[in-house]
Amino acid sequence: MTTTARLLAHGRHAGAAVLLGLLSACANMTEVPAGTPLANVEAKFGQPTLTCPAPDDALRAVWSQQPMGQYAFGTVADRAGNISHIEQLLTDSHFQRLAKGTWTPEQVRCEFGPPADISTVGLPSTTQVVWSYRYRQAGAWNSLMYVYFGQDGQRVTRFHPGPDPMFDRESFPWF
Repeated sequence: MTTTARLLAHGRHAGAAVLLGLLSACANMTEVPAGTPLANVEAKFGQPTLTCPAPDDALRAVWSQQPMGQYAFGTVADRAGNISHIEQLLTDSHFQRLAKGTWTPEQVRCEFGPPADISTVGLPSTTQVVWSYRYRQAGAWNSLMYVYFGQDGQRVTRFHPGPDPMFDRESFPWF
């Protein structure tokens, strides 16, 4: 085997190992027991994508794969730095939280993490801000959850899932 062939083989194995490690890290994140110090979670899974203040001097931490990934995980660390359970955030049932109460953009960001895309839709007189979250609808379908913030962009007015055009085979005929 030539040196180049060996390097390519090692590169493939290393790439597969990294991918497997990332996939297993995501799968195992929800298995971290409640009460674990946030510092231990960060040592194992890295720094959160974002942190936000939570009630009672707690800290909300979110690890997100947006804009290209379909998963985000979140927890709350109490004053002592110990976490509650870690949950997968980008699910149909978790998005249903948006149906209750009033949600500002900052509250949505702290609950679900940063969106994959921020855009506007509508006519000039009725333009709305829309955040799109890439996720696996029903655990199976490559989808986007569209979260609308109305004309003033200050609160969620509606939300709904739709197909993710990134996985549209007509856009990518080589697949």
